[in-house]
Amino acid sequence: MTTATSSTPPLAPPASKRPSPAKGGIPTPRSLRTRRVLGWIAEHAVLVVLAVLFLAPVVFVLLTSLMSSQQTLTASLWPQPFAWDNYTKVFTSVPLAQWFGNSALYAVLATLFMLVSSVPAAYALAKIKFRGSGVLFTAIIVAMLLPPQVTAIPVYVMWSQLGLTGTLWPLILPNLLGDAFSIFLLRQFFLTIPSEYADAARIDGNGEFGVLWRVVLPMAKPGIAATAIFMFFASWNDYYGPLLYTSENPASWPVAYGLASFRGVHGTDWGLTMAMTMLVTIPVVIIFFFAQRVFVEGITLTGVKG
Repeated sequence: MTTATSSTPPLAPPASKRPSPAKGGIPTPRSLRTRRVLGWIAEHAVLVVLAVLFLAPVVFVLLTSLMSSQQTLTASLWPQPFAWDNYTKVFTSVPLAQWFGNSALYAVLATLFMLVSSVPAAYALAKIKFRGSGVLFTAIIVAMLLPPQVTAIPVYVMWSQLGLTGTLWPLILPNLLGDAFSIFLLRQFFLTIPSEYADAARIDGNGEFGVLWRVVLPMAKPGIAATAIFMFFASWNDYYGPLLYTSENPASWPVAYGLASFRGVHGTDWGLTMAMTMLVTIPVVIIFFFAQRVFVEGITLTGVKG
């Protein structure tokens, strides 16, 4: 005699025993996103803190530039209302467009002249063996360590006798003779390029300038870009040089010196001062934003060899 067994589906657990997302059960998409965000913050806590510390002054300057003169330096940190006209008042108060043009002329020409003179010098020190190269490189290192104030008086007398004081040319023309820091940085990058490429180009009949132009320069674009950015920023932010040579001629002032003079005249109106500060900073930020990849790559590779 056989007994018929009927298979019945298992009963569902009571609602009170079912897993609940709030009690550690299956997480919801929102809780997963929250966990990921918290995990990312925990992994990058130090970087987040540093980013906040670096961005806080920039945010403060931006907000202050949008405040009226009555609201600045008060307990209120948010503009009420937004004084957008501060940015137009800056252009009507001073010849800011002319100062921008002077800075662009100074920075662009100084960078081009530096590249024309420093790239061949760095290539010779890195890829050509000649007697006295070590002594010459040591002299370049010493020139890097020499403060510009040491030679300021005799150099100023020289440019004064040439009749170029009151202009930016005493700051631009010396770059045709090379820049010690740029030569050092470029030499370190050229050392990372294998010498076999240059030797192969010489076997094909190229001279040293042919090797430099056809082989080394295409492979050294990150290092050259990093050096050019360094020189451009240094020229754009230069205050000591324009103070020495152009202080008596406002028509030749760059924005760095113009900003200092503007702060002296409008020192109580911090809204206008911060607005001009933001305008002076914008070109530098834009250039670094578009060139940051080659800039970081160039800085990373310049210290590979000694």
